[in-house]
Amino acid sequence: MRCKAVVFDMDGTLLDTLEDLAEAMNRVLERQGLPTHPVEAYRRFVGSGAGQLVARALPAGAQEGSIMRRSLEAFLSEYRANWKTKTRLYEGISDLLDALCSRNLALAVLTNKPQAFAELCVNEFLSRWPFALTLGQQPGVPVKPDPAAPRQLLRHLGVLPEEVLYLGDTDVDMFTAVNAGMYPIGVLWGFRAEEELCKAGAREIIAHPMELMRMLG
Repeated sequence: MRCKAVVFDMDGTLLDTLEDLAEAMNRVLERQGLPTHPVEAYRRFVGSGAGQLVARALPAGAQEGSIMRRSLEAFLSEYRANWKTKTRLYEGISDLLDALCSRNLALAVLTNKPQAFAELCVNEFLSRWPFALTLGQQPGVPVKPDPAAPRQLLRHLGVLPEEVLYLGDTDVDMFTAVNAGMYPIGVLWGFRAEEELCKAGAREIIAHPMELMRMLG
């Protein structure tokens, strides 16, 4: 393939955000007298947007109505106050982004993280690199794996789907790439396992960011 752009998921792909997300939600649960979860459990809760994270963390029967609305508002408030306490770039991401820029490839972020938080993360951790677009969860736009947001991104970049590599760490990411016609690459340093990525359509699996450069030749 002729690659013109590389698009990244954010949480679990570019940034290790797991502890900040888990601790924010656990504080919300604790204040309501609800059971909390170990940080590792949140590997299964993230990936489909803030609403789904909250719903998955709440006990059965509490995923709708006033408890759900109150919990989502509280989670967003907690996360806004503590979103970068423990978040960090994954090892090797800096080197990969440097190498991609040296080849003049377009870079973009496509995430189910709310748009405001996605922009905060890019500005804080990724401002060294010229990301052409950061596209997060927005009102009125279906979340991944719906192809609406990916198509918006492709139009902005001015590239064809088959000219784009999409890197992600969950089945949602792989389904997104497949639905949009992009080339799906699963990463193993994030939140989910290789089997899930392969079943969801990953064409390649990489265990370290710089392995991507070998694929580009």
